[in-house]
Amino acid sequence: MNTASILGVQFHAVTKQQAVELAMSKIRSRQKGYVVTPNPEIVDLCRHDEKFMGVVNHATLVLPDGIGIIYAAKILGEKLHGKVAGIEFAESLVAAMAKENMRLYLLGAKPGVAEKAGANLCAKYPGLVLAGTHDGYFSDPQKVVDSINAAGGADVVFVCLGAPKQEKFIADNMDDIHSTLFCGLGGSLDVFAGVAKRAPDIFIKLGLEWFYRLLKQPSRIGRMMKLPKFLLIVIKERLFGRKGK
Repeated sequence: MNTASILGVQFHAVTKQQAVELAMSKIRSRQKGYVVTPNPEIVDLCRHDEKFMGVVNHATLVLPDGIGIIYAAKILGEKLHGKVAGIEFAESLVAAMAKENMRLYLLGAKPGVAEKAGANLCAKYPGLVLAGTHDGYFSDPQKVVDSINAAGGADVVFVCLGAPKQEKFIADNMDDIHSTLFCGLGGSLDVFAGVAKRAPDIFIKLGLEWFYRLLKQPSRIGRMMKLPKFLLIVIKERLFGRKGK
């Protein structure tokens, strides 16, 4: 696969459908791996955490989740096929899994949310097998590992703990878990459960999902201000050929 380097993070230049096809190929052949979906905030975390950067760059798939990543690629002259939102990749993967009666385990969110998300996904995609669920409020990762294995394992585990916790959990524990593919997907379970809603399609198509979130939650203004800073760092990289801090 071709890659695009954005401030040290190596994104895979794939469409959503290509990403799903590759993921399904890995599952069928039982090749362990994991998927990460960095947005500008996660790229910034990587810049200041070398170990985390290594975790992200060793993923089977590094998908550009965020219009800021696409803007950055254009500024740097790197080629990406477009934004691949983690939640859209996840739903398309579930649809493909359901056709082959594959097993899915959901980890993350508040108590009760993963169960609701699983019920909704199974209702929408008959054939999908929900192997089990666990909320994101735990202090001992080993108990989660034991829970997944006790449920009989899964073809795929959606790990929705937020970055960098979810990626580090996957890297630290995947070898001990009876599953093939792990996907770090942030707040996706809240959306699948109906607890949270994505922006209307028009906002998504125009690359303004971030603006919709700001309208719904003005308290996010602090986080949103990181995007202009991120793009300024990208411009500095383009002009001077070094990673600005």
